[in-house]
Amino acid sequence: MNRGPRPSPAQAFFLDAAPGRRFCLYHPPASNRECAGAFLYVHPFGEEMNLSRRMAAMQARALADAGFGVLQIDLYGCGDSDGELRDASWQIWKLDLAAAAEWLAKHVAPPISLWGLRLGATLALDFARDAQAGLDRILLWQPVVNGKTFMTQFLRLRLAADMLAAGDRQEHRTAVPDCEELIEVGGYELSQTLISDISTRDFSNLSGIGCPVHWFEIVPSADLRIPAARMSIMRAWMDADVELHVHNVAGTPFWTGAEPGGCPQLIAATTDAFARALA
Repeated sequence: MNRGPRPSPAQAFFLDAAPGRRFCLYHPPASNRECAGAFLYVHPFGEEMNLSRRMAAMQARALADAGFGVLQIDLYGCGDSDGELRDASWQIWKLDLAAAAEWLAKHVAPPISLWGLRLGATLALDFARDAQAGLDRILLWQPVVNGKTFMTQFLRLRLAADMLAAGDRQEHRTAVPDCEELIEVGGYELSQTLISDISTRDFSNLSGIGCPVHWFEIVPSADLRIPAARMSIMRAWMDADVELHVHNVAGTPFWTGAEPGGCPQLIAATTDAFARALA
């Protein structure tokens, strides 16, 4: 049976950036499709990046098969890129995205869109708001809206470890000391600068985004209801004239490792949404 041309294999390379180089994986659009543009994938933070690799790869291949070029980049201090996380900053990561977007613009027919997961979605929004060149669309998977809340939850891993180590001595900390230059949490070393960079990001209100935004929210399959707090943020964005498209998808949070098989419903919904946009 003739199933048509198979997608081209992903191309791995290192992209020159400052400082060092960034590991990238490029998925070219399928040869039997007219190029529909490109997506730049922005990965989540910490262990969520590792737990989401399979889903990111599956979605990248699905978008490539639909006619999009997809570039995955490991940000500075993450994955296989140069540097250490303790030396990373929000600004360096935004410069990484600028370098990746420039590479895409040279190798793929426009337009270029952003696709971010969790804190990667937050970074994508911040980059899009400051980007000089216009973007076609922004694809958000379960975006982190409040960086302070996210970082507080992340730092609780350290507090839990301290409590276990202290045991009956009752010597565990109740907060992370500001005087510590580096904070180790679950094997990741973070600087106070990076903690502050993330904590000050708040997208409860959004403006200055000149392109459509597609928000994909994973919800329990029982009722498919988006939590009221998240709905309130979505309404605030729309009130600020953001062209927001909301997609609720039944599933479990794969970025926590709760669902080893990922969330195929999310891949199907995402691919369908953008395939329909091409029709």
